[in-house]
Amino acid sequence: MSNKLDEARKIINEVDSKMAALFVERMRAAEMVYEHKKEFGLPILDQAREDAVIAKNASMIEDETLQGYYIDYIKHLMSLSRAYQYRMQSGLKVAYSGVEGAFAHIAAGRIFPDSNRVSCRDFKSAYDAVVKGSADVAVLPIENSYAGEVGQTMDLIFSGNLFINGIYELEIHQNLLGLPEATVDDIKKVTSHSQALSQCHDYLALRGFDTEEANNTAVAAKAVADLKDPSLGAIASVETAEIYGLKVLEAGINKSGENTTRFAVLSKVGAQTPSLSNSVLMFTVKNEAGSLANAISIIGKYGYNMTALRSRPLKKHSWQYYFYIEIDGTTDNEAGKKMLEELNQVCDKLKVAGTFASHSEI
Repeated sequence: MSNKLDEARKIINEVDSKMAALFVERMRAAEMVYEHKKEFGLPILDQAREDAVIAKNASMIEDETLQGYYIDYIKHLMSLSRAYQYRMQSGLKVAYSGVEGAFAHIAAGRIFPDSNRVSCRDFKSAYDAVVKGSADVAVLPIENSYAGEVGQTMDLIFSGNLFINGIYELEIHQNLLGLPEATVDDIKKVTSHSQALSQCHDYLALRGFDTEEANNTAVAAKAVADLKDPSLGAIASVETAEIYGLKVLEAGINKSGENTTRFAVLSKVGAQTPSLSNSVLMFTVKNEAGSLANAISIIGKYGYNMTALRSRPLKKHSWQYYFYIEIDGTTDNEAGKKMLEELNQVCDKLKVAGTFASHSEI
């Protein structure tokens, strides 16, 4: 019996020695993965990739009982790899527009946990921070389900050189915030961003509150905290309440229905990975009859489905427009290259503005 135990321990020691060396080798590879993700502005967690690795590795274990244990093992190993990458990410600088507690600040934190978030005064400042190198990536809103497209961001993407490497959906929940000692009955006036006030119009009208506009929801919450007036409330997120020491007096007051904001991650280099399955095209068409129709026809000809089509006026040319299109699929294949070649014949300016994974909720 002792001989069997000794033999087993010898095997375990030898395997553990090999596994320790392989573990270090794997984590060094994780460092390389992180450097790639940092360069292209990609989040640490790529669930589709992890699921594929688990399925592939599990198929190597023939013993069904051991296969279940191995799946748990590989999941834990991946969790450690992510934790290590998050530790390296603490130096990643993520620019956003607004102050701490703004929805862009929340979105940036959910996409890049443990990153160093850099507050900027406006969209252009956040964009330029990446261009100038003072930030690695920028997180900017491009569309809200209630208020529509964010024109400033769209214009920056069209005229600039940064690439979209991710589009993420953040569901917005608006709440009435007040001082810790306040109650709903104490509130006389509510301050927030104009869109938040509009989204909560029915609730505010029912309560009979006076309203006052602020630059954004986080600025409104900070004002309530600073003024220490129990009759003043703010509309903002739960996260914002925690940051400024406020209490949620009433939750979920945006009764206007679904309210989701889509945020784009922008960086200097365009990414092409299997998990990024959709593309953004931006172009102007020649001033000829049927040019836009021709462009749309070319996209469909090569089997691409358009999921979004928007127009924006060109700043320097009255009554002329550029177009923003999202398509299913990427352009780094034969069909994509041929499509771009044909589009160049009917477009004055054409750019692949980036790639992203569809329906990425944060």
